[in-house]
Amino acid sequence: MTDTPIATVGDLIAALTAYDPTTPVRLATQPGYPMEHALGRVVCTPDDAEGDGTPPTDPPVVWLGAGDQVGYLPALAANALGWS
Repeated sequence: MTDTPIATVGDLIAALTAYDPTTPVRLATQPGYPMEHALGRVVCTPDDAEGDGTPPTDPPVVWLGAGDQVGYLPALAANALGWS
């Protein structure tokens, strides 16, 4: 576990290298009412989301989308995240 913010794709990759690649991944949300979600899609913006052929001018950002809600976040995970 690290208390260092994950700000880049490289930071995320580095944080995940300590774990077995077959380990399930979940997204913990809402510290006041902790929920557990599967990850949805991974996308990068800007792309040509408008479909008009205009070249993007903003720097790229990678987005991790929340997928289906799995349930309530287990207390053990909330404790590890410092949420309780």
